[in-house]
Amino acid sequence: MGSDILYKEKDFVFSYRVGGILIQNGKILLQKPLDDDYSIIGGHVAALETTAQTLQREFREEIHADIKVKELLAVGEIFFPWGARPCHQICLYYRIALKDPSAIPQEGSFYGFDDLGGQRINLEFCWVPLENLPGLTVYPQELMGHILSGSKEVYHFVSNQLEEAQ
Repeated sequence: MGSDILYKEKDFVFSYRVGGILIQNGKILLQKPLDDDYSIIGGHVAALETTAQTLQREFREEIHADIKVKELLAVGEIFFPWGARPCHQICLYYRIALKDPSAIPQEGSFYGFDDLGGQRINLEFCWVPLENLPGLTVYPQELMGHILSGSKEVYHFVSNQLEEAQ
């Protein structure tokens, strides 16, 4: 496929991303870069790639598992600092399922990595009980209540960490 839809301009960064919500046995699978907060597993959409193709590629690359992409859960407009520049990110979040649940550990944590701009990022993948989500910092925080509600409605949210930083 083509290059990631990730534009780094002098004054800002634009990112088009997709995330997968994997819930099994009352637990959600989250990723956690070492020394950072939890986040939804996913990645940047590549040019001429569908969001489903992106999620399938990202899960194969990061946790070596094949997934089924189910329904759209949420659309996020997210603003946050990307180094010294502001980033404007559009992210689509889908419910997903493992094609073969035995492909990955079903409890606790396991490790993998991602590649961003040629730099390897070590990741911990953690099964977190849904009842523990309210006490954790999970990016994007605005999505956690909708996940916990179990709603089938597509949720639109805006997360502006740039306002918080001012």
